[in-house]
Amino acid sequence: MNVRRVVTGHNASGKSVFVSDELVQPSPTTGFHRLWGGDTTPEFPDDGSIPNHHSYFPPVGGFRFGMFSLPPASTAGSDIKGAVGPADLEAEAPGLLRYMDLSDPGMHTTDTIDFEIVLEGTVVLELDDGAEVTLTAGQTFYEGPGDVHTIGRNASQTKPAKFVVFLLKNENAPVLIPVK
Repeated sequence: MNVRRVVTGHNASGKSVFVSDELVQPSPTTGFHRLWGGDTTPEFPDDGSIPNHHSYFPPVGGFRFGMFSLPPASTAGSDIKGAVGPADLEAEAPGLLRYMDLSDPGMHTTDTIDFEIVLEGTVVLELDDGAEVTLTAGQTFYEGPGDVHTIGRNASQTKPAKFVVFLLKNENAPVLIPVK
């Protein structure tokens, strides 16, 4: 599914204008839509161009905004733990792999502040001790810096799941790697 992204910006006189209206395609393997992001704090005036951002996780002062789509659990590739090879993951989400616990793919921790909202379907959030919570459309979750977690499982056998993620980088510390 493509996601429509409408962007506002400012013209030379500072007037707010629509500068872009386009469809964003998901990454073919992970289903992640890179909707917006930046490696620095946004500034005014702006032309509405997508700021440079290359890695999955933002650097200090950076941010990310995206959407994940997970196919039904009965579909191959519905669980990020078994669906994505390392090369595919690195190509679609540069830098993400180095923050994963390779003995438990999908499990990771960072020093970002993560806000998510489930748009449709049923998503399972799991912590490193095996504790799980199931979330449905309209429900939100927050993951704080250092929380070891994975959000890669769709609980439904028949319906896709979609959720939006917004990541902010904590100013005080580098991105963390899971400790076993």
